Amino acid sequence: MGQKKLITKETNETEGTQKASVEVVKKSKKQVINGVAHISVSYNNTMIAITDTKGEVLAWSSSGALGFKGSKKSTPYAANLVAKNVVEKAKRYNLINLKITVKGVGPGRESAIRGLAAGGLNITALMDKTPIAHNGVKAKKPRRV
Repeated sequence: MGQKKLITKETNETEGTQKASVEVVKKSKKQVINGVAHISVSYNNTMIAITDTKGEVLAWSSSGALGFKGSKKSTPYAANLVAKNVVEKAKRYNLINLKITVKGVGPGRESAIRGLAAGGLNITALMDKTPIAHNGVKAKKPRRV
């Protein structure tokens, strides 16, 4: 999983021998200037993923991944720590500008946004993508007892 190794074979035509050499090829880090932070907030957990403009994930974190368990996962304090953790991971890619999309309702909603803002990134947009029902399917008929 670490570094990629490139194996090349060299043949010496005068002697007829083969010699194999191994070169270590370093993987270059992506340089991303503009990113999108997807915040998913529920009553039980807070999850944040930072992607580039294509949608490829650069960094992610959740309150469960930080070690919070049970009802402490849904607290605003946990959401703030998740935001700070994911910003530190994303700064490895030289991220500067950030668009934020928030989905869901929960206690850590505003706290997650404040944590991203405190990370030192320029917030260019803030969008709410919470799904709203438009009177979808018909309700079940009442039970007759």
